[in-house]
Amino acid sequence: MRVCLICEGSYPYVPGGVSSWVQTLCSQFQDVEFVIWAIATTREEMPEYAYRIPENVKEIQTLYLGDAAWGKSGQKIRLTREEKETLKGLLSGSADTINWIGVLDLAKRHRRHMSDLLMSESFFDVCMEEYRRQNSKKVFLHFLWNFRGIYFPLMYILSQEIPKADIYHAVSAGYAGILGSCASYIKGVPLLLSEHGIYTREREEDIIRSNWVAGEFKGLWIDFFKKLSFIAYQQASVVTTLFGTNRSLQIELNCPPEKIVIIPNGVNAGDFASCRKKKGSGSVTLGAVLRVVPIKDVKTMLLAFDIVKRAAPEAGLKIMGNCAEDPVYYQECVELLAELGTEDVEFLGQVNIREHLPEVDLLLLSSISEGQPLAILEGMAAELPFVATNVGDCRALLEGEREDDRFGPAGLVVPMMDSEAMAQAILRCIRNPDLMTSMGLAGRKRVEAYYSREGMLDAFRNIYDHLKEGAHGRNRI
Repeated sequence: MRVCLICEGSYPYVPGGVSSWVQTLCSQFQDVEFVIWAIATTREEMPEYAYRIPENVKEIQTLYLGDAAWGKSGQKIRLTREEKETLKGLLSGSADTINWIGVLDLAKRHRRHMSDLLMSESFFDVCMEEYRRQNSKKVFLHFLWNFRGIYFPLMYILSQEIPKADIYHAVSAGYAGILGSCASYIKGVPLLLSEHGIYTREREEDIIRSNWVAGEFKGLWIDFFKKLSFIAYQQASVVTTLFGTNRSLQIELNCPPEKIVIIPNGVNAGDFASCRKKKGSGSVTLGAVLRVVPIKDVKTMLLAFDIVKRAAPEAGLKIMGNCAEDPVYYQECVELLAELGTEDVEFLGQVNIREHLPEVDLLLLSSISEGQPLAILEGMAAELPFVATNVGDCRALLEGEREDDRFGPAGLVVPMMDSEAMAQAILRCIRNPDLMTSMGLAGRKRVEAYYSREGMLDAFRNIYDHLKEGAHGRNRI
């Protein structure tokens, strides 16, 4: 069996929860040949692998968006009337009215020259029609180039060579999902889509907060990403998600409910047995396992720790994770600490967390968006309590949601972006060692009962076997 894993902005170049999940999948399925089809930013930002690549990963094909360049190759693109209507629907239609089979046929016919399509007369005409329909007050040239900017990365990635595989497995919707959809349709083999977070919602949050998209164009960008998710949901034979709330969001975004399978993340609790060594009395060490990027809201964590430090001078904070992904944000965090005058904060960078967790008493998560964080599951397996924001599946992980779950809380949940609430929850834990001990024990028991790595792997093995053996070739949209 040959499986092509399609990864956007993650494996094998960027460490993190999704990348760790991919590494686990590849390393545990030794009898499966994997191909990695990676969508990366630039060769400068992602120059080398962040993981030791398992031997059964037979090929890594990287698509660098930074390699794309505007300009015409000399190929004159002429569209039929039907193709022009399909293009018009793609640019101006809602996701559920677009002729997606026509879009995929368009990509199949013009795949090597999709980027040239943006500079064609047909694309110009369609944009002019849409400009007039919207009665836009923008200069047409700005309007035209905004549309080109939205669709250029899409057209560029659809122009690439498609790796051979028995199953295409997109690890997110978005660009990975559209690549998988196109490959599945053209090659006539099944697509599996796995969403850890809800791609459309995450991009919507990014765009709303962004400065790089002009206000009146934000809606166009958000609609564009909704379209990408929609086609992946329709083309996929199976869609996996991590927990019930995300399933509800996928259905809201027009994913057929019968396709969705909930497969929680899983860890091997035994791998973290050595991390359960208890410290003696004295200093209190807080820890955080995260990438130092805005979505993890490290600044709120630092502000909370500053409050804690004034009430509990013996406290220290170790931040474990990649500091190089967003150097500007990392520097802002360092400058915030300097401005506050807060001491005993260490940025350890990318480390083996099992070497450091035995030194930690309490783990923190301050994210403003999450799915089902592996960092929490690994901390629970190490019998460490948590203070975490109420995002994604964090509350269910820490407090339990199953009727037969009688383990009790494994941590405290606080509102996101509330440094005072986080500080008070941390202080409550520091002042109640018995509470921390009981929460740590509850976390380990919950992981062992409901979030095992073996259960997760068995579920994906069953899906792979089902897709390979069944008649799931071209799933008509």
